Amino acid sequence: MKSVFAAGLQPDQEISAGFLVQYKEVRQKRTGEPYLVLTLADKTGELDAKMWDNAAPVANAFEKDDFVEVKGTVQVFQNRIQLTVQKLKKLRDDEVELADYLRAAKRDPGEMFGELRAMIAGMRDADLRALLDALLDDPEIGPAFRLAPAAKSIHHAYLSGLLEHVLSMANVALRIAPLYPEVDADLLLAGVVLHDIGKTRELAYRRSLGYSTEGQLLGHIHIGLAMVAEKLRALPEFPPKKRLLLEHMILSHHGSLEFGSPKLPQCLEAMLLHQIDALDSRMGAMRAAVENDDHLGEWTGFVSALERSVLKKDRFLAGPSTPPAPAPFADQLAKAWRGK
Repeated sequence: MKSVFAAGLQPDQEISAGFLVQYKEVRQKRTGEPYLVLTLADKTGELDAKMWDNAAPVANAFEKDDFVEVKGTVQVFQNRIQLTVQKLKKLRDDEVELADYLRAAKRDPGEMFGELRAMIAGMRDADLRALLDALLDDPEIGPAFRLAPAAKSIHHAYLSGLLEHVLSMANVALRIAPLYPEVDADLLLAGVVLHDIGKTRELAYRRSLGYSTEGQLLGHIHIGLAMVAEKLRALPEFPPKKRLLLEHMILSHHGSLEFGSPKLPQCLEAMLLHQIDALDSRMGAMRAAVENDDHLGEWTGFVSALERSVLKKDRFLAGPSTPPAPAPFADQLAKAWRGK
């Protein structure tokens, strides 16, 4: 089991530890000698690394998604932790414990899945309940739903992230729906469970997160519609109009055409589904930005998905008191004039 993790590294620390290679590039120095640019990862986060010397003997000995053991020194470069690697060797799969390298939801997936199934069991709409049960009881879909990430990088990008995202959305939906009496709470909950179900096949997550070939060619919205259609073939009594509403919710849950939705939300439940999805996704992205950032100060680096840096609130509150803001320029100017 690993004893040294990316999140706990300190400047000037000498380490010998295993990591998963998420990015690898061979570059050349001005002398023509090769050096390696790497992104290494474990379950606690990512680490930029460079191997400046003796890179030639190992440059072709490993690839992206391989496990490697590295020896090196932790340094600070542009206010970020970076590893300078002196030695590197590829590890066999039987030399590592996958749980040390793959990020996962903090809550137990079995516990989360049971909580979601209890919500579904409480639905009054027997048609919707039967469809959700058929999907989640499927011997392939159910386990994949418990294990899949919700995204490659932006939010809930870890094992069981999809389940965590859906459960969080379901809790929000059940609390918000009573505020809008016109909303069908069961239809909203069904949309929450189904909106991203295609991600169980869109994303690949055996090592680093990426997209399956099916995912790249079709996307999770199309895949999800096909999965629902397949289960509905075994439910011939399912009301056609209710099916149409569910399909619309899946198609429109991104909320806008530029974000990948083929349709805009055009009913109350579809609009509310989109807003809840956007809320939970944004909160997940903000949380991930703080947890995964390797800058040493109170702010993360610029997060392109959020178009901003994020304040590390706990570090900010624990730091020294902020000096009082200077008086506005107009006040300073007035005092200067009064002093004449």
